[in-house]
Amino acid sequence: DICFVAPATPYDPASGIAPDAPRAVPVNARCPVCGAFPSRVPEWAAQVIFADGDAYFFDSPLSLFIYLRNLPRYAPSRTASEIAASYVRATEGGQWIATNEAVYVRGSSVPGPMRQGNLPAFEDVMAARHFISRHGGTVLHSPDITVQLLQDLAPTMHRAEHA
Repeated sequence: DICFVAPATPYDPASGIAPDAPRAVPVNARCPVCGAFPSRVPEWAAQVIFADGDAYFFDSPLSLFIYLRNLPRYAPSRTASEIAASYVRATEGGQWIATNEAVYVRGSSVPGPMRQGNLPAFEDVMAARHFISRHGGTVLHSPDITVQLLQDLAPTMHRAEHA
């Protein structure tokens, strides 16, 4: 394994947004799972914000879920109870959606930023089904996204299981 530690982006009180509100993806932010630059694929971006205001940005919902399902590996000094909010970018429309409220699509013909399967995110089931009618796939909700599913979608990425 190559160890890559992406630094957190601290909260900026001068930003005028609430500490747990979604933020613009910084140009220099790195995905803590794969090391990619989320700003290069803003339509796939995701983020997690901790109670202390620190934020981490991801190149895709898939990477975010890998991180969330194995927090001890990617953020050993953090706990799930410290997470204030997490967001994914809507595939259609580009707005931020709370991770647990979004609807996801598995198995579509649209490759993610790592050129493999991913989890496009939508505001509601109707938007997801409209996408599925054009690109295939099945509807998922956050609780459906298991460690096994993550391993199936990203077998070459860091293992998404608890150490």
